[in-house]
Amino acid sequence: MAPAATEVDRWEGADVGVGEIERRLAALREAAEEGGMIRTSVLTHLAWVPPEWEQQALDTLAGMAERHPSRTIVLLPQPGADDDGIDATLALRTFPLAESGRSICTEVIELRLRRALCVAPASVVAPLLIADLPVFLRWRGLPPFGERAFEELVDLVNRLIVDSTEWPGLPRPYGQMAAIFHRTAASDIAWARTSRWRRQLASLWPEVAGVRKIRVQGTEAQAHLLAGWLRSRLDKPVGLEHEPSDRLIGVEIDGEPAPFPPGDPPQPSDVLSEELDRFTRDPVYEAAVVAAV
Repeated sequence: MAPAATEVDRWEGADVGVGEIERRLAALREAAEEGGMIRTSVLTHLAWVPPEWEQQALDTLAGMAERHPSRTIVLLPQPGADDDGIDATLALRTFPLAESGRSICTEVIELRLRRALCVAPASVVAPLLIADLPVFLRWRGLPPFGERAFEELVDLVNRLIVDSTEWPGLPRPYGQMAAIFHRTAASDIAWARTSRWRRQLASLWPEVAGVRKIRVQGTEAQAHLLAGWLRSRLDKPVGLEHEPSDRLIGVEIDGEPAPFPPGDPPQPSDVLSEELDRFTRDPVYEAAVVAAV
């Protein structure tokens, strides 16, 4: 079991500027280093978290920092606020270093962007990125494709991570997702959660090559992505029938149930952690998205 995080220092400020955030962060780091803690980051992890996703997102992030020590910047948009501004919470969290009396220290920056600041978050985020480290963006909910806030952040990062399970109106948004593949690497947690079933279906080769229709009992996103994957791999039409479920629990091929794959579904923190290990584009995923539309 991974060691639990310990919060060792915190600062909160209302109506603050980016310069003050940087100064306060430097002061927290200096105090941590004087206390013998090792500050380390392997990436900058951005998360765009609308209010309805806030608690779920913070719980997921709390479960992964020891595996990916990073500067985590959580952007909490509040477009309906009464005025413009930034409210910030800075926290230092530590994890014990195995077989050592020292600890690794990571930084969590929560920024509540009020009203106009929601429209131009890149200008707030850019000064807080760690130079020469990759930047990952986890976007909760359906991205507002084409809108300034999203487009600016996409151009700022090395990888965009979404979960199309959170998207209404599927499969139409996959067409918009495909349009940004040339701009940044992309991951979809819904796609990652089909990996056990994709391996299982591939093991049925060559019989699976003749499939005409699949029936998927799972989320709508998983159903469309599995169908898209088969269409793109087999280079032929494959029909889809979907039975809603909050997780992927069954696939039928032309009316015949596919064997259930071994293993247990991963936890949300584990799925996100695996996506943070990827640094290049995934052509198989991209082809499945295009074929899902």
